[in-house]
Amino acid sequence: MLVKVLAAAIQGINATLVTIEVNALRGIKFYLVGLPDNAVKESQQRINSALQHNGLRFPCKQIIVNMAPADIKKEGSAYDLPIAVGILAADEVISTAKLGSNLIMGELGLDGKLLPVKGVLPIAIKAKELGYTGIILPESNAAEAAVVNGLTVYGATDLMQVINFLNDKEEIPAYTINIENDFYSRQSHFPFDFSEVRGQESVKRAFEVAAAGGHNLIMVGPPGSGKSMMAKRLPSILPPLTLQESLETTKIHSVSGSLPNGSSLITQRPFRSPHHTISSVALCGGGANPKPGEISLAHNGVLFLDELPEFSRDVLEVMRQPLEDRKICVARANYKVEYPAGVMFVASMNPCPCGYYNHPTKACTCNPGQVQRYLNKISGPLLDRIDIQCEIVPVPFEKISDERPGEPSAAIRERVIAARKIQEERFKDEEGIYCNAQMTPKLIARYAALDDTSLAMLKTAMSRFNLSARAYDRILKVARTIADLGGSENIQFQHIAEAIGYRNLDRESWGT
Repeated sequence: MLVKVLAAAIQGINATLVTIEVNALRGIKFYLVGLPDNAVKESQQRINSALQHNGLRFPCKQIIVNMAPADIKKEGSAYDLPIAVGILAADEVISTAKLGSNLIMGELGLDGKLLPVKGVLPIAIKAKELGYTGIILPESNAAEAAVVNGLTVYGATDLMQVINFLNDKEEIPAYTINIENDFYSRQSHFPFDFSEVRGQESVKRAFEVAAAGGHNLIMVGPPGSGKSMMAKRLPSILPPLTLQESLETTKIHSVSGSLPNGSSLITQRPFRSPHHTISSVALCGGGANPKPGEISLAHNGVLFLDELPEFSRDVLEVMRQPLEDRKICVARANYKVEYPAGVMFVASMNPCPCGYYNHPTKACTCNPGQVQRYLNKISGPLLDRIDIQCEIVPVPFEKISDERPGEPSAAIRERVIAARKIQEERFKDEEGIYCNAQMTPKLIARYAALDDTSLAMLKTAMSRFNLSARAYDRILKVARTIADLGGSENIQFQHIAEAIGYRNLDRESWGT
């Protein structure tokens, strides 16, 4: 008997329908075709054990399993359940009545228990797009799939429950969640808050400006000055995720397998902080079995690289195009995938090898050449994509010992949200532009025009501080954000002055 079971394969962060065709004929052999990887080929042993453990037997017939389309590689153990269902249906143990309307995915344990799988959200979205009414999954994946409206989600615990459900002997309750309550109730709970930061008012202001305009930021300062501490608090002042952004982010984490079991949507902007030993593949994505990298896992959130010069030069150069295009295309001989990479890039570094260049109390032991060589580990094209460059100094004892809390993140976040709303209205007719950091030269000329006084000051600053030509557009973008934070329609003198202050780490004026 020939039967067909519906499943799916992941390509990039999207799903493709896979039809598992099972034919039971006279004979005793088992054939699994359709470009399966080793994990899929091993499904026969897991299925056999699961059937025996539940009092069933593997059919004593020639079983041919074809996974169509055959030109797409099938990876992972998520095909255990649909293959098992197909084999039992071909042996007439399971009714085929519900197979045409439900997509089935799940990994089998040796005792028949259903184990969680990756990529459930894009699979559920694909099932809804193709018009299928339901999806049968492991119970721990049900919440993730239930965010797709109009799709009935059945979360099963084991193989026998699925068999009984398909044979109308047992009902599996449809899993439902209140998306709005689940999403909005968890958006304002953060483990870190800026009220815990003592001093560093100028750096906190730089973070506020960066968050308001979506600007990339780098901090340079000695060890122990609070660079990592403040970076971890950045998500608490960023605007909350929209439901669409949450779906995009959750899809990426679902495909990578980093979504916690039993969770539905990611409700807070991701914060990724990879170690400096990371490889370029781990950062940008790809590999033998392509997966999103750290830069994609930080999509709609923050990618923080601590001790930036310690990262491999190849790893840092990988980021140049994604930071500009907000996406990354990974092309190999046998596949080509595209991952989103709309991140806010934040980095920190020591000012020199010993860490104490420009320190107010400790002497630096490096000569000027060493300082410059240390900074030269960061290429000009990468530095060009960082709008705000700020110097951070140690907090004096008086500030550290002050028990009064600083301004809370909630208050800073309100100002950031107000500035983002101004930008949202400004760029509503510009496709792909959401914040000031993304402005093109044409938009800069339209929305960041200067009066004569401000233009004269900018000209003087570029000459006096020997700023590069690339700093010109960056200063205007940051000044536009500062004006938005102040509720000013036009860029004023003080806005340009503050924006110029955020370029004090340009190569021409640092380490010489």
